[in-house]
Amino acid sequence: QVQLVESGGGLVQAGESLRLSCVGSGSVVSTTTMAWYRQAPGKQREFVARIRSSGTTSYADSVKGRFTISRDGVKVVLQMNSLKPEDTAVYYCNSGGTFWGKGTLVTVSS
Repeated sequence: QVQLVESGGGLVQAGESLRLSCVGSGSVVSTTTMAWYRQAPGKQREFVARIRSSGTTSYADSVKGRFTISRDGVKVVLQMNSLKPEDTAVYYCNSGGTFWGKGTLVTVSS
């Protein structure tokens, strides 16, 4: 069973940065497509960023140019810059489109 544990969420002001990490069990981070999703209050979960085992990345239009996804050993990192209030959500790590972490809350105040 794949285990994913997110960390790094918190409360920041608009324009500031946060760095989210997701530690995966075994070699899942290096061998599968890893992604970040988010779910804002009252909204459906939405795609944020993805990194394939090849290293190819993709982003939602709403975060392109502000967020960067990368791998660092057994974890996948989401660097979030120039945060906006609309980025407020619970951020979830996903492995292979199947396994989910429990999420970490990001709150951006205006």
